Amino acid sequence: MGAIEDVYDDLDTDVPFEEFEAAVNDKVEQMGGLADEETAAMLIAHELRDEEVEGIADIEPGMDDVKFLGKVMSIGELRTFERDDEDEDGRVVNVEVADETGRIRISLWDGMAEEATENLEVGQVLRIAGRPKDGYNGVEVSVNKVEPDADAEIDVQTQDSYRVEDLSLGLSDVNLKGRVLSTDSVRTFDRDDGSEGRVANLTLGDSTGRIRVTLWDDKADLAAEFDTDITVEVVDGYVRERDGSLELHVGNRGTLEEIDENVEYVPETADIASLELGQTVDIAGGVIETDPKRTFDRDDGSEGQVRNIRVKDDTGDIRVALWGEKADTDVDLADYVVITDAEIKEGWQEDLEASAGWRSTITVMDESPAGAAGTDADADAGTSADSQAQGLGAFEDGASADSNSSAAGSEQSSGSASEADDPADGSVEEFTGTVVQAGNPVVLDNGTETRSVETSESLQLGAEVTVRGPVRDGRIEATDVQSVTR
Repeated sequence: MGAIEDVYDDLDTDVPFEEFEAAVNDKVEQMGGLADEETAAMLIAHELRDEEVEGIADIEPGMDDVKFLGKVMSIGELRTFERDDEDEDGRVVNVEVADETGRIRISLWDGMAEEATENLEVGQVLRIAGRPKDGYNGVEVSVNKVEPDADAEIDVQTQDSYRVEDLSLGLSDVNLKGRVLSTDSVRTFDRDDGSEGRVANLTLGDSTGRIRVTLWDDKADLAAEFDTDITVEVVDGYVRERDGSLELHVGNRGTLEEIDENVEYVPETADIASLELGQTVDIAGGVIETDPKRTFDRDDGSEGQVRNIRVKDDTGDIRVALWGEKADTDVDLADYVVITDAEIKEGWQEDLEASAGWRSTITVMDESPAGAAGTDADADAGTSADSQAQGLGAFEDGASADSNSSAAGSEQSSGSASEADDPADGSVEEFTGTVVQAGNPVVLDNGTETRSVETSESLQLGAEVTVRGPVRDGRIEATDVQSVTR
């Protein structure tokens, strides 16, 4: 056996021996006698081995033709298009394949596309050769050769429905159920071809996390059809990346529809007391202060807007700046809110401040989610008879342990301490705290508990007062109100 045959036998390749031998002879001629047949054969073998990749995750744009195995996860529709200066239309079908290292989209053209549409099945393992390139949804491979490999096995499970944690770059034909956390308005933009595009966003959450959903063109109007806290399903979405984060996109093939299911979302939020300058975090708590929305002129002459609120959990409180469209979010005193992707910055008087910009979501929850960080696990904030108590009850410190505690802002919560622990009706009580809700009733907070007070006095938010009076139905009917001077 000659040197060429020895090298070829050690090479795991689909290239026929005749083509390998011809390439070796060409290499010898190109090198002008500087390499013998064995050296040339080893050079060709090295070039062929470079085509083989260990897994899909190793495929990058700019590589020469690569070879790899992939399990068929989904098969797209056969599409036709006009070629320049050719009478016959072109045909293409996109197929998503995966192995244990990742997923990738491959494009099959013309005859291969028709054959794939007729014979290809989800779950088949394919031996693929093609050229990687940058595609619309990440790296794609334009296929030169493909054939089924019945003997190969790839341990990747196909999915009819995805969760947020299952998503990865390049996925297509994604169905995902989630709870609507926030929605944005429709925005327009000019495309390179002069046409007008439309886009809108909303954020969905499930038990494994949350994802920003981008709706394009005709689908953009769907964002206005759904309120927060309802459950929807994304159908035929595809995953892209923006600023290092995955997004789920819905184009002309996909849709978004309301479903009659309950999808749980528990935010993983940081304790406010633990926040540090420069972090981007999720926070949650009750709203104890709201300011009016303000407008301002930017350096470029455009008009911006901002609204400040203050959010408190059982570890502390922080001022939150809501920028742009976020300033229009319907947030009121005593609401329980979850704010995602907030940037922690240096605020007024060197205090920390959270900034909620375009990437952030502001979600007003019906009640504090069970297990959410920054809430008192012993307090049942969601069962108060007064809807204003839902947010404030979530950040009472030690409410069940204090014999004078009551449901925040209203009557006794059905899930908190027993009636024997509450001030008896008709008893006189004195309480000192900061006004966190003005109007009628007034809500005072002393840092460890909140109390609801009925008074004819006009009290300003942030004022510290001492009230005294009889207790009726869990509220203090103030007969005496005194300002506290420090």
